[in-house]
Amino acid sequence: MIEAQTQFVLIGIVILLAVISPGPDFAITTRNSLMYGRCSGLATAIGIAAGVSVHVVYTLFGLGYIMAEAVWLLEVMRYLGAGYLIWLGVSAFLPGKGEGGSKTGLAVSGVAGWTAFKNGFICNALNPKTALFFIALFTQVVDPATPLIIQVLIGVFISVAHFVWFGIVALLLTHPRFNQMFARARVWIERVTGACLVGLGAKLAINA
Repeated sequence: MIEAQTQFVLIGIVILLAVISPGPDFAITTRNSLMYGRCSGLATAIGIAAGVSVHVVYTLFGLGYIMAEAVWLLEVMRYLGAGYLIWLGVSAFLPGKGEGGSKTGLAVSGVAGWTAFKNGFICNALNPKTALFFIALFTQVVDPATPLIIQVLIGVFISVAHFVWFGIVALLLTHPRFNQMFARARVWIERVTGACLVGLGAKLAINA
């Protein structure tokens, strides 16, 4: 019993550290929250959580083992994810802000919410580092004898943890006090965030 509790505490710590570590998910949440508002930031957080569920499903079905052996699958994910991040970053420098359309319309339209959701979903689902994290977690940390229902609950916890963390990030970044501060330098913030996304994408593409 004590060993099981220790295992779950270890799993919880590993998951939380992985969730809050800066990366593409944080960058895309920051971008959408600052550029398009709170609803867009929260939609991005939901998309990230949904993207996590993709990794949960294939890991629980045992496909994680196949992906660990088929390196080319991770390579495909790596280049697709890198290309998407670079496109999102470049779009911050383009007239009309790329896929999002106008800033004022994006913050309130239903299409904008779907676009932000899609940003978060694709960003996480195509992140090979997230895939490797799940493969490592469910092969090295989670006991193979752990009942399937418990493994499912662990997966749900990871997804919820992503939503909660990035939802908090979106809420903080769109707080009225911060908004006043960001409004003065919005254009530069957009460009810096876009440059960060391009940098993350390039790093993902170059690093083996």
